[in-house]
Amino acid sequence: MKKIIMLLIVAAVALVFALDLHSLLTLESLKGSLDQFRGFQAESPWLVGGMFFAAYVVVTAFSIPGAAVMTLAAGALFGLLQGLVLVSFASTLGATLAFVGARYLLRDSVQAKFGNRLKAINEGVEREGAFYLFTLRLVPVFPFFLINLLMGLTSMKAFTFFWVSQIGMLAGTVVYVNAGTELAKIDSLSGILSPGLILSFVLLGVFPLIAKKVTDKIKARKVYAQWTKPSKFDRNMIVIGAGAAGLVSSYIAAAVKAKVTLVEAHKIGGDCLNFGCVPSKALIKSAKLAHQMRHADKYGLHATTPGFSFKAVMARVHDIIKAIEPHDSVERYTGLGVDVVQGYATIVDPWTVEIKHNTGETSRLTARSIVIAAGASPVVPNLPGIETSGYLTSDTLWDEFAKREELPKRLVVLGGGPIGSELAQAFSRLGSQVTQVELGERIMVREDPEISEMAMASMRADGVNILTQHKAVRFERRGEQKVLVTEHLGNTVEIEFDDVICAVGRKARLTGYGLEALGVETNRTVVTNEYLETLYPNIFAAGDVAGPYQFTHVAAHQAWYASVNALFGQFKKFKADYSVIPWATFTDPEVARVGLNEQDAKEQNIAYEVTRYGIDDLDRAIADSDAHGVVKVLTVPGKDKILGVTIAGVHAGDLLAEFVLAMKHGLGLNKILGTIHTYPTLAEANKYAAGEWKRAHAPEKVLVWLGKYHAWRLG
Repeated sequence: MKKIIMLLIVAAVALVFALDLHSLLTLESLKGSLDQFRGFQAESPWLVGGMFFAAYVVVTAFSIPGAAVMTLAAGALFGLLQGLVLVSFASTLGATLAFVGARYLLRDSVQAKFGNRLKAINEGVEREGAFYLFTLRLVPVFPFFLINLLMGLTSMKAFTFFWVSQIGMLAGTVVYVNAGTELAKIDSLSGILSPGLILSFVLLGVFPLIAKKVTDKIKARKVYAQWTKPSKFDRNMIVIGAGAAGLVSSYIAAAVKAKVTLVEAHKIGGDCLNFGCVPSKALIKSAKLAHQMRHADKYGLHATTPGFSFKAVMARVHDIIKAIEPHDSVERYTGLGVDVVQGYATIVDPWTVEIKHNTGETSRLTARSIVIAAGASPVVPNLPGIETSGYLTSDTLWDEFAKREELPKRLVVLGGGPIGSELAQAFSRLGSQVTQVELGERIMVREDPEISEMAMASMRADGVNILTQHKAVRFERRGEQKVLVTEHLGNTVEIEFDDVICAVGRKARLTGYGLEALGVETNRTVVTNEYLETLYPNIFAAGDVAGPYQFTHVAAHQAWYASVNALFGQFKKFKADYSVIPWATFTDPEVARVGLNEQDAKEQNIAYEVTRYGIDDLDRAIADSDAHGVVKVLTVPGKDKILGVTIAGVHAGDLLAEFVLAMKHGLGLNKILGTIHTYPTLAEANKYAAGEWKRAHAPEKVLVWLGKYHAWRLG
């Protein structure tokens, strides 16, 4: 149906030009026919008015050149007031019809093809579309017909488009209709818009930008109305939380010579150093070495069962934390110029933070801006009996296991996400009998099914008993025996265990910081705008507490925006950029990703091509006996533009960096293919993946002719 309508529209417009009807909509034609039109108007004023209105609607709806001339005609025929009313409503109605037509005929296909690139535009239109449309309508330099069609491709509501267009086009309509009342004096359309008048329109277009600034000031004044702002401040910035986001925020502030205080209630370095990234990777390394010893025959050596002290393994984990601690220590940041305070911070008003020091005393500091970087904590499911199960989390297991002499014998890991999968495989490789319980159909559900299947196959080969589609129901204690009761496809399944780790996700730390009393909105995270501002423009949030990603590198990335906007926002604000976000799960094989994978592309209706390169074919991987995995690249159909990359294999997280760089700076697969990669390295996998794409897009017809050319050259 859409194709038929499109053909009819194209045919109608073509007919207009074929019959030279558009020549009637020129200034010369209008001047020559004006007396005749006035004669018709004198005989049938209502009929002429109605026909003019209908014709104007058709011209604007079909984007036929000539609307400006018709606006002049309105002034000449009907005078300023009546002409203004006719044109104002006819132009808005026609524009809205063009808008609706573009939406019906083109939006679905355009969004399907370019949805990923249009996502930011759609979100911007949803937030401030009326404002930007109004600005464009005020400046007649922008072709109105183009605005009609392009806005139809966005998510703007038709009613919003109608009323904003009605108001926004009014100023330009007045100018043209008024000019039409003196049609005889006009020699060309360009004569209407003198340089002075165009400048006036441009200034008028800038006016909403100024108005928005003023509006923001008024909103801020309203938000702050109940509070008394200090006449002077103790600090330029106070940062709450010394994890990745807090450390980077305070570092940047100190680097630009701002006076900054960093408040941390627990351990400097946050979750990543003390409970997450660092200790888990240290454990994974020990587990991998134990695994390699058991499979040393792969390398021509005698396989052996590793003998080790679990206490020594955990001691190594804590030694590594201590070795990295100086990078995030109080001493280092004090040396950089940061005032580091160990205590619990509560925001008592938009500029004041009360600190309960770990020493017992209480103090208050004022600051122009505050950055909340409180991080996140593990989710503990509300299951009957869990409090008596002796459950551990990724935060508590390190200290608990450091006290143990023996490895946990029977370990249950609740959750099939990255944390649960990493811990399950590591403890299984060390020798624990591990059962991983996942509610969904597979673990690592954010990855493509083939990737999570690859991870599951490897983990099962390492001895992990992965139970998918198992719902944890309750914990029970039967004497000394601990049991997890689960439900699987309507049947009860009981799992005996000695220890259980809850790894079902992490939640932002939202309570206890004074947000409730201030009225700062929270919805699983602290609600911020694109500048990471909360309800109060001087209070920012960054890291896990702000979302939408719970990665250390994203927290550091957000910290730049939060701190720079906090310190220099009065001059220039920067919107946080999440366009290229990489992440990795450090199972074996590692799984690393940036951008879209196939399931994301399908959910978002984004067209894509897939190129695969099997790492089993890579020389270095074969030499290392690590020849397993895949590099999987999604590109725009027919082009080398990268939409996303997933790598499963040894050192996948490191290999991904080249693709992250390429996506960030708009480099395609041809550039990667044309880059020299050291031989023999794992990084060659990226080049070979690009080569696979190139082979799939080889110009076959050109190659046929080249073959003929070279045959001719043989004589």
